[in-house]
Amino acid sequence: MTPRFVSDSKARVWAVPVRLEEAPPKPRRAARAGFGERPGQVAEIAIGRRRVLLVRTDPAQPEAAGAMAAARLGAVEAIAIDARGWSAADAASFAAGAAMRACRYARHVTQPDPALERPVLGAVDVVVDSPRAARAAWRLIGPGVEGALFARDLVAMPSNLKTPAMLAGHLLALEAEGVEVEVLEGAALEGMGGLLAVGGGSANPPRLAVLRWRGRSGEGRGAPVLLVGKGITFDTGGVSIKPADKMWEMRADMAGAAACAGAMLALARRRSSAHVVAVLPLAENMVGARSYRPGDVLRMASGITVEVVDTDAEGRLVLADALDYGVDRFQPAAVVDLATLTGSIIVALGHAMAGMYASSDVLAAQVAAAGAAVGELAWRMPFGDAEALESDIADIRQCTEGRLQPDAGLAAVFLQRFVADGVPWAHLDIAGVEARAEACDRYAAGASGWGVRLLDRLVAGFEAAP
Repeated sequence: MTPRFVSDSKARVWAVPVRLEEAPPKPRRAARAGFGERPGQVAEIAIGRRRVLLVRTDPAQPEAAGAMAAARLGAVEAIAIDARGWSAADAASFAAGAAMRACRYARHVTQPDPALERPVLGAVDVVVDSPRAARAAWRLIGPGVEGALFARDLVAMPSNLKTPAMLAGHLLALEAEGVEVEVLEGAALEGMGGLLAVGGGSANPPRLAVLRWRGRSGEGRGAPVLLVGKGITFDTGGVSIKPADKMWEMRADMAGAAACAGAMLALARRRSSAHVVAVLPLAENMVGARSYRPGDVLRMASGITVEVVDTDAEGRLVLADALDYGVDRFQPAAVVDLATLTGSIIVALGHAMAGMYASSDVLAAQVAAAGAAVGELAWRMPFGDAEALESDIADIRQCTEGRLQPDAGLAAVFLQRFVADGVPWAHLDIAGVEARAEACDRYAAGASGWGVRLLDRLVAGFEAAP
């Protein structure tokens, strides 16, 4: 959904952001509807033939106003957001909030129940003083929104429609945007012991997708920013099989890869000057005659040997090979990986923010600042004790045994072994933020697209670097 920035609208439903301490239109009618001074307060009144939603807005949070309007209005064909008197940047933020809250994956719903939340806002008119200025502002933030919606669709898609090969096929659509897409399979994956082991039990073999945006000049000058995203298209847990309860949610175990792909779409659509590469390991972690087992020793692409302890700790294995491949091939200026990696990060941080582990204080600060700017928060966490991963039969253990372990920090220790010394690296554990069980003001229930806008903003900082 792309908003229209116009000087007037014929929409019958209008959302009117009202600043703190500002009088709303039709003050008496608004007061009777219960419209007060508290930020986030919403009330509905009629003005002529229009249905008008008043949204009490903190001027510092215009995106939240657009999201609240979309959430409250429900299933309507079109709305107008009255952003006259607001800056062009704020008007674009209203539109971003509405788009982020309104869109929902419902491609396979053939008989929607009117009582349930459905896709909303087929069209949004943003009424502004200067449509040209607002459109210019949207060109800066709109691609990030569009990339997030692309990522959401990938995450929400059922796993029978996004096997590793199918997901790679969906990524080929990015070629139309100017992104180079290379898909490695079969013999091209030889030596990637982690990726091949995790995908070995499935009838659908693994893939490694490499996406490259060479910058708007198309020359790809300088060392790129490297993005790596976990792409487990479904995770049964393998031989260490998961409980049945909520296993269906494991279709979202490729949210890290989806975020990286969405970021590449955003960069292409706003014609970023940066050189960026995304390496996405795609696999199904299934149970089969060729499944890998606890106690196996794998030789990774880097040559490091890994003792397997739990086949449900598969994400770090595919990421390890992808990190090594990306760093070795592209010699990046910085590396950021995203993965729905551990349940322990949810114990630590809940669903409010992602956990961040970083080898570089500078990169950690850049990631945190980028996330704060777009409302995708990341909290820096301490690494685990490397001694806990010592193995008697291999170079390193994949994880430790037993429950109540600090697994997120140990996973970060494990991954760091596969990033060359001196390369700035940050790991984002996005378990807990990649999807929402219930709708909120900002997101509908389901996939969130978390990470796309953070990465887009992060890369913008590299564009300004000499």
